[in-house]
Amino acid sequence: MSTFPNKFINREISWLEFNQRVLQEAEDESVPLIERIRFLGIFSNNLDEFYKVRYATVKRSALRVDSGKKTQKNKVAAKELLNKITRNAIELQQKSFNILDQIIKLLESENIFFVDENSLKKYQIKFATEFFNENISPSLGVIVLNKSKKIPKFKDNLSFLLIRMELNEGIIKHAIIHIPKDLKRFVELPSNDSNRYVMMLDDLIRCHLNEIFKLFSPNEIQANMIKISRDAELDFDDDISKSYLDKITESVNDRLSGDPVRFVYDSKISLDSLSFLVKKMKIDNDTDSMIPGGKYHNRRDYMSFPSLKKKNLLYKQIKPLEIKEFDLNKTLFKSIAQKDFLLHAPYHKFLYVINFLLEASIDPKVKNIYITIYRLSKLSKVASALINAAKNGKKVVVQIELQARFDESANIKYAKEMQSHGIKLIFGSPQLKVHSKICIIERKENKVLKKYGFISTGNFNESTAKIYTDMTLFTSNNEILDEVMLVFNFFRANYKKYNFKKLIVSPINTEKNLNKLINREIKNAKLGKPAWIKIKLNNITSYNMVKSLYKASREGVQIQMIIRSICCLIPNELQMSENIEVISIIDKFLEHTRFMIFCNNNSNNVYLSSADWMTRNLENRVEVTCPIIDEKIKKEILDIFNIYWNDNVKSRFVNHPQTNKYKRNTKPNFRSQDEVYNYYLN
Repeated sequence: MSTFPNKFINREISWLEFNQRVLQEAEDESVPLIERIRFLGIFSNNLDEFYKVRYATVKRSALRVDSGKKTQKNKVAAKELLNKITRNAIELQQKSFNILDQIIKLLESENIFFVDENSLKKYQIKFATEFFNENISPSLGVIVLNKSKKIPKFKDNLSFLLIRMELNEGIIKHAIIHIPKDLKRFVELPSNDSNRYVMMLDDLIRCHLNEIFKLFSPNEIQANMIKISRDAELDFDDDISKSYLDKITESVNDRLSGDPVRFVYDSKISLDSLSFLVKKMKIDNDTDSMIPGGKYHNRRDYMSFPSLKKKNLLYKQIKPLEIKEFDLNKTLFKSIAQKDFLLHAPYHKFLYVINFLLEASIDPKVKNIYITIYRLSKLSKVASALINAAKNGKKVVVQIELQARFDESANIKYAKEMQSHGIKLIFGSPQLKVHSKICIIERKENKVLKKYGFISTGNFNESTAKIYTDMTLFTSNNEILDEVMLVFNFFRANYKKYNFKKLIVSPINTEKNLNKLINREIKNAKLGKPAWIKIKLNNITSYNMVKSLYKASREGVQIQMIIRSICCLIPNELQMSENIEVISIIDKFLEHTRFMIFCNNNSNNVYLSSADWMTRNLENRVEVTCPIIDEKIKKEILDIFNIYWNDNVKSRFVNHPQTNKYKRNTKPNFRSQDEVYNYYLN
């Protein structure tokens, strides 16, 4: 009998299981201590985004007011799912508190101590007071609440202290303190011994509550933290007089005061204060997730927990390598003209992307540059190179995605800056995000325009390239790049028909072509030929693609899948998916590469892709999946997959009866991310 009653795992529940894998890293005693506390921050940050996006989507389904039996059934199912999510989230949250307590004790054994408002040493009080007066007090936002007045809108995912003051004659007064976002959450205190002392910004504020509210002369004062997560969906108005840039800007601003979906509060808060706040904020107990927490929220700040000069408590930093035969000290155009190259970050230097664009920006032979941008670093060298190219008279065309979730404001800023330097911008539409990672540079050689370019699985972001694994193919292959140029034509005129023979492009032909590749493996399996598929993705949620893989499994195709996050497919089920195995790898680098290998009777068709196998990536985004032509690079990607597959340290079985069971065996430890680096080192 099947362990799973359905053919699919709910995507929200699968996501929570993924975040549990992140929490496992915080729990793992083999992970350096400071890295463990940072994984707690990643866990918390993930949960924040989950509530703003996925929980909010389910909540909208639960609140839908349409009539009809089907709609009512869906509303009931959505409410049940909301309750299940809340139960699971509370369980994970509590586990994270227990892990944090363990880590704090272990940090003390390393002479690192957290200090709160009650444990400041005498010689540290002067420093704390001066720090508060000079750095915190001028930035504090303090609002005194009144029973008759409306409560101010709490901005999304910021932390606030709810203040409860007992005044004379039993009068209770409440106030709100907004904790400044631009200040570091951790303050290192002076030490007169060998220990290091760290204080949360929140506790420094607590030390000075009587000073802040001296006007009221409170007899007793209490501070409890609260946090609101709001619906992050962007809503667009229909004013045709506004530019797309203006609409996105206004929509992002409106998001800051969207509907609440999660209310997290200090479990030690007084009942009268909690009741007062819930009533004032009009929080709905049926559809808004109310989660009791500890003294601190916004634990995503632990992602930036200071290193404290403790190298032994951190991962050993790797030195990014150069790509063999791809000399950074020579013109990259000449090298790419001779052969294709694969950059695998963070194992290789991201500098290749920067230098390629910088070289193009000053090369007199370069006439045109076309590039897509989804997420950029705060101080982007990519953007600087493009602006420099425009200053040098090149035609620069940038397709910048203004709807890159949570990076909209940064992209709006860059869009305006690029426009001011004469760069031509192409925007998508509210219905069709551009998620492809492509670039073409046209260089005049022998009186004709020769194309060079790159196609990537990830963003052109030098900051995330240090911690995200991604692959970028550099090529001068005309068959590939002519079709990449068609993608840029599609941005401008998506109503026209385009014929792609090499590239697989969403929303045009991705699902259709992926099914062709799967069906060819099915045909070979029936003929007794070698038939297998190896897939590495971030997410798979498309039921259509899951069904296609189930069909292939039933016909004898052997399928190995490495899925980092959401996986709606259930592996290893008799008569459904018995030939499918799925693992997930969570480690020091975030696994972001997307690639697929189809056996094709041992001819091996290999593809890099910007697309996960999600409905949105197949139907509602512009994505590019690129075939690998070079035989050496094909072998390299197959080798990399096999290294990942043999991981017995950081890999877990996905949708296993035992949730997130490690893939452990008696063999010597084989940690894939270390072994990938060794692969390139040798």
